[in-house]
Amino acid sequence: MAGICEGRVVIVTGAGRGLGRAHALEFARQGAKVVVNDLGAELDGTGGSTGPAAAVVEEIRAMGGEAVANGADVADWNQAEAMVAQAVETFGRLDVLVNNAGFLRDRMLANTSEEEWDAVVRVHLKGHFAPARHAVTHWRERAKAGEAVDARVINTSSGAGLMGSVGQGNYSAAKAGIAALTLVQAAEWARYGVTANAIAPAARTRMTEQVFAQTMARPVDGGFDAMAPENVSPLVVWLGSPLSADVTGRVFEVEGGRIGVADGWQHGPTFDKGTRFEPAEVGAVVADLLREAPEPAPVYGAG
Repeated sequence: MAGICEGRVVIVTGAGRGLGRAHALEFARQGAKVVVNDLGAELDGTGGSTGPAAAVVEEIRAMGGEAVANGADVADWNQAEAMVAQAVETFGRLDVLVNNAGFLRDRMLANTSEEEWDAVVRVHLKGHFAPARHAVTHWRERAKAGEAVDARVINTSSGAGLMGSVGQGNYSAAKAGIAALTLVQAAEWARYGVTANAIAPAARTRMTEQVFAQTMARPVDGGFDAMAPENVSPLVVWLGSPLSADVTGRVFEVEGGRIGVADGWQHGPTFDKGTRFEPAEVGAVVADLLREAPEPAPVYGAG
């Protein structure tokens, strides 16, 4: 039986290990041709090697699939453009972009350096924007040529981006930006036949194993490994398939065998005086509004 992504061309960034590797392998199992992108950097973003991406390509080819490796820095404008071009030149077009690449520089905000802030925001936020910007240029050109485009952008946010996470202010801010970026992509790119969604996954990867060492332990005796990165990939692959054409502008939380839809910022309780407030009046109004509003979800790691 053909897979749900048969013949589709997919880029997965940060696909040498962890979640990205799991996504790339599952796309291949479902019939997609995959560009396996990975800079091969260490957890903090330093260094680099083509080894991880090449290893995943070999795994895909061993199962009879088609794949090529790409070592682009996704936050570099020209390298991101060349990555999209490689997909088109190798496989004839691009259908799906999965933005997954990232790294951590965890620090309490009062101790975070400018370099630690810039590095994390760059790889996560610009590293989502740049590949998508070049991908949508490809899709827009196809749409303007009269082709029926059925394309997908799948971004990777985080629970830290939705709720905040103590000790990860830079990462939380970048991941929150990705969630908002997804909403704008969905609104602006629908005219070109492109949907945009995001996931906020919980899984055991290099980025999470130290933070959640106790709660993300492996099961014993062959039990269900709820924290295995492979559990996240079915949702990602479905979002990349033609079956998801009517789903866009959503952020999904996914962990183990659980999928949820995150409910973002909404307009809440409001009081309209009809004229300008005096500063001394504001306190009572805010107190009434807060009594009506739901309590915010707690920040991860807050006491």
